Amino acid sequence: MTLRFYDTASATTKDFVPVHPGQARLYYCGATVQGAPHIGHVRSALVFDVLARWLRFRGLEVTTVRNVTDIDDKILVNSRVSFADDYRGEHPREPWWALAYRFERVFGAAYAALGIDPPSYEPRATGHVPEMHALIQELIDVGHAYPAPDGSGDVYFDVRSWPRYGELTRQRVEDMQDAPDADPRGKRDPRDFALWKGHKEGEPLSASWDSPWGRGRPGWHLECSAMADKYLGSHFDIHGGGLDLRFPHHENELAQSAAAGREFANFWLHNGLVTYQGEKMSKSIGNTVSPQDMLREARPLAVRYYLGQAHYRSVLDYRPTSLQEATAAVERVESALVAARAAQLPLDWRTEDVPEEFVAAMDDDLNVPRALAVLHETVRAANSALAGAEPQAAQPLVAAVAGMADVLGLLQLMSLDGPRDADAAEHRALDALVQDLLAQRAAAREARDWALADTLRDRLAAAGVVVKDGAQGSAWSVES
Repeated sequence: MTLRFYDTASATTKDFVPVHPGQARLYYCGATVQGAPHIGHVRSALVFDVLARWLRFRGLEVTTVRNVTDIDDKILVNSRVSFADDYRGEHPREPWWALAYRFERVFGAAYAALGIDPPSYEPRATGHVPEMHALIQELIDVGHAYPAPDGSGDVYFDVRSWPRYGELTRQRVEDMQDAPDADPRGKRDPRDFALWKGHKEGEPLSASWDSPWGRGRPGWHLECSAMADKYLGSHFDIHGGGLDLRFPHHENELAQSAAAGREFANFWLHNGLVTYQGEKMSKSIGNTVSPQDMLREARPLAVRYYLGQAHYRSVLDYRPTSLQEATAAVERVESALVAARAAQLPLDWRTEDVPEEFVAAMDDDLNVPRALAVLHETVRAANSALAGAEPQAAQPLVAAVAGMADVLGLLQLMSLDGPRDADAAEHRALDALVQDLLAQRAAAREARDWALADTLRDRLAAAGVVVKDGAQGSAWSVES
């Protein structure tokens, strides 16, 4: 079957033909680091991690870019909250950039705990202001952007000047909501959105940069266009993100990039949202769930399985029993591989070991639910063969199970040397604690905080836990 994906822009499922033969270039929106992640953030990262893994399985050289928005209105507001609350001792005293970096590390730890591979590039918005200036000037030069006449220093995209505006979400300009990103007094149309936001009294001077239009900072939408262009070029394969980003963020990204002459993305892929027992998650009603909450309740293996088990475009509903059900399902796969190891069967696999039905499901718009059905069917067959008179006959099935689990990012999180008897509960508890420390260590290494990384490794070693680092992350075992 030809590899096919559903393109949000055209509302059709299309054959995937790489812009550059043999390569796949993917940009997806990462964190705005104004606070800790919720499970919707992590689901999105996991979806595109599975996509990248599948593209590599299909023989493509994959480049992934996941940005970090480290300058934003919410970051500045939350930094002021931190200052205001300091007298009560609830927050450390920190400037906006320190708050952003602190939460960037929290996101990184959550990704690492669930085995989400680091992207090829993870650019920060604050590191790409010159590229943003260049893009703004291009848009002004071709008549699709203008500096505000009110002396604010703002620069806006002129939505009326671009006839294609609204093509991603198939809306008319007249039906769109006003852009709430700046005071509308300097706008030609209230739907015009900010490319550059002039520095305002009361904002920290460090949160602004010199520009031809006055000191200020970039608009949110502009950041992604500039970074995608720098790392992937003016024409690339896939732009992804959560469904909630389609409008206005992705609509505005597409408009400003296309208006500046970029072909931009061939495909727009959007993952569905996460709900709580059928309701939208909201802090105001107290039904939000964080990655840390989930990792306290279940192993990283089970959390990854749960977040990845639904079709990426569908809503994923969280219920109190969700993680128990995911644990039971994924540990059946793990137990089959543990039994194979006990029978001295290798878990090595090749591309051709993965069943055709699994490949067909994944090629069909990344149909993970259908692929998981193939995985569990193969697990049942492998268990039957392992229980037979000649366990060695199970080798092809074991290789198939290992290959499918590896492609889905599950194999690296499995404890294949761990017990599956009366000590299983104790082992799972230990695994959860060790995985948490490994996630903290991974975040420290990502931040080049080598002292903290070494301290965490020493703590594990003192407890008799041996850490082995590899290309796919860190594994652990207990000294015998």
